[in-house]
Amino acid sequence: MTLAGSLFPLICWFFYTVLASRIEVVRPSLSIIMGAQRRRWVANAVRRDTPLDAILSGNLMSAVSFFASTTVLIILALFAVFGQIGSVMEAVAALRPDQAPTQREVEVHLAVLLVMFVLAFLSFTLSLRQFNHFCIMLGAADHAEKSDPEEVFVMAALNTLGARNFNQGIRAYYFTLGMFAWFVSPLACIVITVLIFAVILYREFFSAARNLVARLKMD
Repeated sequence: MTLAGSLFPLICWFFYTVLASRIEVVRPSLSIIMGAQRRRWVANAVRRDTPLDAILSGNLMSAVSFFASTTVLIILALFAVFGQIGSVMEAVAALRPDQAPTQREVEVHLAVLLVMFVLAFLSFTLSLRQFNHFCIMLGAADHAEKSDPEEVFVMAALNTLGARNFNQGIRAYYFTLGMFAWFVSPLACIVITVLIFAVILYREFFSAARNLVARLKMD
């Protein structure tokens, strides 16, 4: 049960991507709908010569950079925690006096938590790289000529890929809330993770924001 609690958030993080892709076949998610809006953005951006699009792109990259930097600090903090495992054991024993985990179980749990943040960091850096490629292509577009549909498609696809990887990293933060609940009990970890899974699924497919954007008619 202890090991299952440690692995459950990680498994749910990966399973969400698989499940969401299946649901998107019958009901477009907020990410899919916003992908269409990204295509509109690019199609309009290549027809105008203003600093607006550079500002918008910079805001996107700033958000990703913030989370990438924060994730690095969390990873370093987790490495430091391994050096203070005795203090961690005392704190966990105070939270779970009747079911105190062994040192090996705590170390495994911290290792899984570390893996999640490392994967989140890789998602953020990949997203940052894709947004960077998008900015380069947007800057290379010739606003004096008629836009190339293939060029618009590629730029919008890069923008969407960057957003998907960013969202993947953000979801790691959500599911690590369940990982922290493990220190109370493995059952609490599983319950919290299931609730988080349901909340993320609701936000992506049934939220008010998703329904509002879905009402817009695309050109």
